[in-house]
Formats: sequence, structure tokens, C-alpha cells
Amino acid sequence: MPQLATELPHCVLRPWRAADKPDLVRLAGNRAVWRNMTHSFPHPYTPEDADLWLEIAANPGASIQLAIDVDGRAVGGIGAIAGEGIFQATAQFGYWLGEPFWGLGIASAAARALAARIAAERLFARLEAQVFEWNPASMRVLEKAGFLRDAVLRCAATKEGRLLDTVLYSRVFAHSGDPSLRRS
Repeated sequence: MPQLATELPHCVLRPWRAADKPDLVRLAGNRAVWRNMTHSFPHPYTPEDADLWLEIAANPGASIQLAIDVDGRAVGGIGAIAGEGIFQATAQFGYWLGEPFWGLGIASAAARALAARIAAERLFARLEAQVFEWNPASMRVLEKAGFLRDAVLRCAATKEGRLLDTVLYSRVFAHSGDPSLRRS
């Protein structure tokens, strides 16, 4: 996917590049960022982790993996992980942002831009995102991007050694019985 503008003039979504490695290691290595991520997001975040991520992002297949760029620097990531088999019309939507950039509307602008592109290009019929119960800011980001709260999944995840609830959000671009997606 080529560069994608957001409503913020200094913020775009773009493919990851090798030059992003120092910013990626510095921002992703923050424990506050890791705390809100799934098990596949390492902590501490090492240069080797960044190398692996940049390789994955360069070859996403049907998934989408983009850097959130502010003024020419990668400050976070956003993407949609394609489902497989009978779930190919659904993607797991997610994002992260370096802590110095929290509360500036960047995550909301990025989420709106990517969701709109996915809808316009009919890449997926449904996006899903699960948010840890302790993260209302991320819930607001999803709601501002047109996602609806589907359910509270009780005791659905383990983080920091304790069971916790997650909140499932979705954004649906099609209806049951619609023709298949363009990528099928």
C-alpha cells in the first residue's frame, strides 16, 4: 500500500523502511507501550526485534503493516492482519504509538485513514480489535474511527501475570450475502 494521508497535515501512513529502525527500537522499547500490546510484541524491544519486524512488514502478504509517520519520523505502527480460510474477510486491526505522541489525535487520525482506505478498496468486510480493559484511550480511538463495541470478553487475556477482560470492537463494511472481496 502506498503512502496514505491522514487528516493531520504532518501525519501520514507509509511503508516501514530500514531507516526507521532507531525510532522503532526507542519507541517500541517503552514498557508503557508494551503493556497495551499482544504477546507477539516483545519487551524489551531489541535491534534484532526491529530487524525481524522490518522484514515482516516488507512482505505482509494480504495483511497491511504501515508506519505512522509524523514529520518524516516513524512514531508508531498500524495495520490489519488478514484472516485465513473462512475468516479471510475479517482482519485483526491494531496500532501502537510511541508514548511522547499520546493524546495528540495521531492514533485517531491514523485509524480513521486506514479504516477508510480498507473500506474504499474493499480489502476486508470486517475489522476487529480487542482492547485491554485498562485502556479506555484506545477504546476512544476505535470509536472515533467508526468501530462499535461488540462485547466484553471476560477473562480473555493474561497480561502481567493476571487474567483480564478485553473489549471487542468491530467495524463492518459489508453485509451478509454480499459478493466476495476484491482480494479473494
